[in-house]
Amino acid sequence: MSAATPEADDFTRTYWAAAAAGRLLIRRCGACGEAHHYPREFCPHCWSEDVAWERATGRATLYTWSVVHRNDLPPFADRTPYTAAVVDLAEGPRMMTVVVECPEAELRVGMELEVAFREEGEGGVAVPVFRPRCPTTPSV
Repeated sequence: MSAATPEADDFTRTYWAAAAAGRLLIRRCGACGEAHHYPREFCPHCWSEDVAWERATGRATLYTWSVVHRNDLPPFADRTPYTAAVVDLAEGPRMMTVVVECPEAELRVGMELEVAFREEGEGGVAVPVFRPRCPTTPSV
């Protein structure tokens, strides 16, 4: 297992299974209605434990980014340069990710993105990444 390969546990197994099937999940609170990501067993807004998995649309906008030109940790060294980013999911939460299939010169705050999934490691773990959204692409 490498630094880029997440480890599933009993709680996150649902999230990683959905990602392997090409679906992005978030958590939504039944008490206050707020969505959040990264997945937690409680709501970070009101602390309620009344939270459930919800399928996200896969749409996002670019909030900020940084192009990484040097990273000595495997497997990242082989991927440089890459775009580390924070995106605003359509459902509200912000998510740390990587933007793919987009040259640095074309990155813009607020640009529309869509989720894609990149296989990591030997176990076939699918990690959500984002790419520029094609106007005719259906929601994930």
